[in-house]
Amino acid sequence: MNTEVLGRQLAGLQQQADFQARFFALTYAGVSYAIGAGALFWFFFASIGVAPASLLVIENGGLLLSLSVNLLLVAAFGVQHSVMARPTFKARWTKIIPTHLERSTYVLASGLFLLPIIVAWQPLPGEVWSVQNANAALALKAVAVFGFAYLLLASFFTNHFELFGLRQAWLFATNKPYTPLQFKQNWLYSFSRHPIMTGLLIVFWATPDMTVTRFVLAVLLTAYIFVGVWFEECNLVEEFGDTYRKYRREVGMFFTLKKPIR
Repeated sequence: MNTEVLGRQLAGLQQQADFQARFFALTYAGVSYAIGAGALFWFFFASIGVAPASLLVIENGGLLLSLSVNLLLVAAFGVQHSVMARPTFKARWTKIIPTHLERSTYVLASGLFLLPIIVAWQPLPGEVWSVQNANAALALKAVAVFGFAYLLLASFFTNHFELFGLRQAWLFATNKPYTPLQFKQNWLYSFSRHPIMTGLLIVFWATPDMTVTRFVLAVLLTAYIFVGVWFEECNLVEEFGDTYRKYRREVGMFFTLKKPIR
């Protein structure tokens, strides 16, 4: 076998390997997106009573055990969601997995850690409030729908495909260099530094029937949002410096009535 033939064979094998790597990247990112976004949608529909929830209930577990399980579920999700987002973790993590799949892996893990909260959240006895007026109840459900639509819209203002890891995989698959997104104060982000979290808070609390089961979930996830936002903003200050400090002074964390930044 001469050198020219061997070179063509090696080049063919390299092209095949490149194609497989690109195909895998797109497939992995797509599956991760489906699981991560699917879990988010399921969570929302479960919160308004359209989708089933609490499928794995411990019979005769007692109040203390139920509370402990619920706290553990939120703690596991919170640790995953926060730790995997830290720059120090990413720096080490991308020594194990490809950089272009880091965000997709984060989305996949987030979905997998959110699913147990949906299906294994333990019911608790009691009710905090119940709106009996049909119009008022419908209005609260409409507010919840608005909150979910608001957070989805916000994800597109910041770049939905980057947020869920699709852009990174696509750039790799099309052999284009990755370029980090620049800090921009888009429309929704002129009124709120964290509109996605604002939408989630609305979804948590806008319900005509606040059972103790849902109340505990809302309280724990709200507490996590405040903790998570604090860590996120520390990273943003470190990354963007005075630009983000100025932004933080002028725009509220979840909402502001001040004149939008131009």
